[in-house]
Amino acid sequence: MMIVLALAVSLSGCQYSEFEESYTDPSKVSTTSVEKQFTGFVMANRDYVLPGYTNYFVVLRITLNRYTQAAGWANEENQYVPGLSATSGRWSNYYNFLAQYRELEKVYDGLSDQGKLDNRVFMITAATYLYDHTQKMVDLHGAIPFSEAGMLSTNRGDFGISYPAYDAPEAIYTKMLDDLAGFADELRTLDIKPGILTGFETQDLINRGDIDSWLKYINSLRFRMLNRVSGAPTFSSRAASEISAILSNPANYPIVTTNDENIMMRIHTLGTLIGATSFQSGLEDWDGNIAGMAILDHMKGNDDPRLTYVFEPGEQAVNGEFMGLDPFLNASEQTNLIGSGTLSIYNRSTISRNQYFPGMLINASQVHLMAAEYYLRAGQDAQAQMHYETAIKESVDYYEMLRGMSNNGVSPSPEAPTTDIVEGYIASPDISWDMATGQMEKMGLIAEQKWLHFNVIQPYENWAELRRIDMLGLDFWEDQSNQQSLPPSRWVYPDSEQTYNSVNYQVVQADDNLSRNIFWDMN
Repeated sequence: MMIVLALAVSLSGCQYSEFEESYTDPSKVSTTSVEKQFTGFVMANRDYVLPGYTNYFVVLRITLNRYTQAAGWANEENQYVPGLSATSGRWSNYYNFLAQYRELEKVYDGLSDQGKLDNRVFMITAATYLYDHTQKMVDLHGAIPFSEAGMLSTNRGDFGISYPAYDAPEAIYTKMLDDLAGFADELRTLDIKPGILTGFETQDLINRGDIDSWLKYINSLRFRMLNRVSGAPTFSSRAASEISAILSNPANYPIVTTNDENIMMRIHTLGTLIGATSFQSGLEDWDGNIAGMAILDHMKGNDDPRLTYVFEPGEQAVNGEFMGLDPFLNASEQTNLIGSGTLSIYNRSTISRNQYFPGMLINASQVHLMAAEYYLRAGQDAQAQMHYETAIKESVDYYEMLRGMSNNGVSPSPEAPTTDIVEGYIASPDISWDMATGQMEKMGLIAEQKWLHFNVIQPYENWAELRRIDMLGLDFWEDQSNQQSLPPSRWVYPDSEQTYNSVNYQVVQADDNLSRNIFWDMN
């Protein structure tokens, strides 16, 4: 059933016992509150923030982790067509999440003028979080139902007026960028009553009520969106001027610059937000954690200090050799290698069996790489180099931090790299900024570091940036049995849209194919 029309306005995402009493289904009670709706809204999409089974096994294992060659897999027919379970599940979850936001809006709109002023912090931060995940949906599909979507409860159950039209992706980006710019100024000067702030600190599962962190989230997210559309003709001028304004005024527009400032949903107590083994099953089941040859060879060949944090040798590897899966072997050879235990896998203790692994939203290395790209395009080479090298250092620290969170020791503890080792890596021939000969080569270095840093941990960012920059030169086995012989440029809409939202779907039907570029993808 089409989720945007479903009665998805309850806090059905809050399944765990500690949330059941507090976040009651609002369709079954006469009163609720902004603060409780806020937490229910955040909880609604936790399975696509905290790393878990649904996202990793059902969605990413057969889609994005392959399209970026972050993971290795045995080739099969039809492998570049996103499966229905992946696309429809992701779509449904987003529209349940959006419906939760509409319910929050409805509760907020019912307040007095003073009540709205008092609770404004919840609406600014909720919209920011919504826009983070809306960007991901636009980057997957292009046009999506947005401004009219999730309105069934608001429309008092009237299905006839609740079928949502599709918003153009450029219009959605414009709306989000405009709002985030306003939020950055509004939240910075917002007078929040102590009692409201106490409630916000309790209900906020992302930044625990820390307003400074929310300001960094707002500005870093806005920076990410501007960076994403910087090559699109209708946005290029705006992106350049607004990124400059953000980077030149950190007092008013702070961004994430160190790992201590990373924006992420944390696990504080096991079993409260997600199943303890959900990430393990999601990444490891059906060999979803096999290392791709290209990414592993890049790290091995350049003595990457992150190598032993990100990967571990297969249990049957000869002399502990790191080896990724060749995408051009025939399927039977690939299957035999996978079953042999000689291939490297993603480090279980750092990643998949780390039960405290956070839901990463924005992090320092990511932001510095965006800054490096901006300054490179602006002809400010020294600034670009500084951010590029800082991004690498923050990325190394990031993986050390993730391992330090872990409560699992199945994989040997890596030896922490010294400053000299990290500096040596930065100065190595294939990594060094100084040895790069021109802007395009330096952009290639930035693209590679994004790929290495994101890998399977930030797969949505990884695939978006790979398509946008298109400089990695990854080679893929061609599936001659299918018209889609190589990885797609976008995801198609789930079948439910043609069935339940057919009138509005017809407007976008001509563009609903796997080869249609998202508007910011100029390649």
